[in-house]
Amino acid sequence: MAVLAHLRIPASTFELGQILDMTEGATIKLETLVPVGEKAVPFFSVHGTVAPAFEKNVRAHESVTSITEVSAHDDSILYALDWGVGADTFFRTIAETGATILSATGGPDSWEFELRFTTYESLEMFREHCSERSVPVEVERIYNPSRPETGPFYGLTQPQREALLRAVEGGYYSIPRGLSTKDLAEEFDISDQAVTERLRRAILTLVDNSLVAAMEAESEIEE
Repeated sequence: MAVLAHLRIPASTFELGQILDMTEGATIKLETLVPVGEKAVPFFSVHGTVAPAFEKNVRAHESVTSITEVSAHDDSILYALDWGVGADTFFRTIAETGATILSATGGPDSWEFELRFTTYESLEMFREHCSERSVPVEVERIYNPSRPETGPFYGLTQPQREALLRAVEGGYYSIPRGLSTKDLAEEFDISDQAVTERLRRAILTLVDNSLVAAMEAESEIEE
């Protein structure tokens, strides 16, 4: 059964992070992700202020053949990167363990990756290889959804996540309550009824895509 892992790695400790050295306030998102091959990350977008020397510095790296600006829109620039992945230990480890990159976002200090592994064993192998090769990967979250289409947040929309998190953190479900639906409604600038409905839908979605899905998966295994 597939295992999804959210991990963080310091930008300075793997080659792509060093190549795409960003200034404060700018972020990078990998747009086209191919985990194996000569062009592992051919396209990426930069959001925020790009330093004048950014392209020059990227082009000067020994592993980079070329960097080309594809398009620009508002504060986002899309680049094509011709990059030899072979020297990047981190990406090589991803390829060796058969993982798939689902998403990747980088900043000045660190990068966050969402990886899919075919089994828990392959994830453990990945962690062992990273440790042996002194790649300081921090696995922050591991989940095993039976419904992969729900993503890392179990199908919750961003408004649902925000409302549910705020309700829990603020003590809405505590006894006595730390805040009311009226308090939440004022914070999110919606009606009391809308808050109640948003929380109701969030809880139903969360339970359906976690507990119910896990029970269904367990039942299939037993059969």
